[in-house]
Amino acid sequence: MNCNYNFIPLAQLGDIESKAVLKATAKAHQALGELKGLAVTMPNQYLLLATLSLQEAKESSEIENIITTQDDLYRSNYKSQQFITSSAKEVHNYAQALEIGFNTINKTGLLTNNTIIEIQRIIENNNAGFRSQGGTQLIDQQNAQVVYTPPQTTQHVIDLGGDLMSDLEQFINDDSLSDFDDLVKMALIHHQFESIHPFYDGNGRTGRILNILYLSKQNLLGTPILYLSRYLNRNKAEYYQLLQQVRGNNNWEPWLLFMLKALQLTSQDTLKTIKGLIALMQRYKQTIKEKLPKIYSHELINNLFTHPYTKVEFITHDLGIHRNTASKYLNQLVNIGLLSKHKLGKDNYYLNSELYNLLSS
Repeated sequence: MNCNYNFIPLAQLGDIESKAVLKATAKAHQALGELKGLAVTMPNQYLLLATLSLQEAKESSEIENIITTQDDLYRSNYKSQQFITSSAKEVHNYAQALEIGFNTINKTGLLTNNTIIEIQRIIENNNAGFRSQGGTQLIDQQNAQVVYTPPQTTQHVIDLGGDLMSDLEQFINDDSLSDFDDLVKMALIHHQFESIHPFYDGNGRTGRILNILYLSKQNLLGTPILYLSRYLNRNKAEYYQLLQQVRGNNNWEPWLLFMLKALQLTSQDTLKTIKGLIALMQRYKQTIKEKLPKIYSHELINNLFTHPYTKVEFITHDLGIHRNTASKYLNQLVNIGLLSKHKLGKDNYYLNSELYNLLSS
């Protein structure tokens, strides 16, 4: 096979769960369990998905040097296909791919190659599918040297050599193949996917979505709300170094410990964010009930916390009210200090500054 990594079926890796790995696994499970338990207390699970998936999308995209500001991100809207910048559009595509993948898993209980192809299609906005020609190499941007050559043809990726993507699909969905801990499996799946590198583009972002979807499939996350890419982005050099290190010496422990630490710390950070979100929502509810009781509704609260920015059209749609009434509601919220009003072109945007700051911190 024309690549510098000897693919071993993941179920045949042997005893890779060292004492250090098992200890790290226990800590990560505890943190993930606390996160899942808190998320369940939210009355509107979609609210968390809409709010936090964009943050995951932003961080994952930054790893690929797709940079957008929070302002551009929140002033864009996927449903209306209105995007301030091309980078903001790519981030919204990522969040949409994550949501569609999650919905598919909820319906089928499976994470298949068809779903993986669909995720990449949404991210890249093309129908290229798995690679069919050679030439793909991973280049170190600092010295322009080739650091890794993945399998080069369709035959290598999906036909010969045990059918790499088919094998991976089976490992993802058949729990009887291995008794590795699910969190260890997630780290193995991510490494294997990135090493196969089955697409011409979008492999990194697709692979990071698979992390979250696998945790959801295994019922370790009720909603795909984990900010895992934030840790990977903050430790990007180590992330890439450890990916390559396994390919070079087949030493899995450092990679597993890195990913387990990422799961633990990210779960703890996301837990803090959700606690802050719940407290902020409660305060907004109380303030509106006290100062503007006639306009209070669950739909209004959900609108104000789906994204930091809202506008008249969003209120009109979500609350089923006339445009003039929606404008009146928003201006009243500005008057009591819950929102601030900003003009961009012909549009007025209303910013929930405290939510914005919470998500940006």
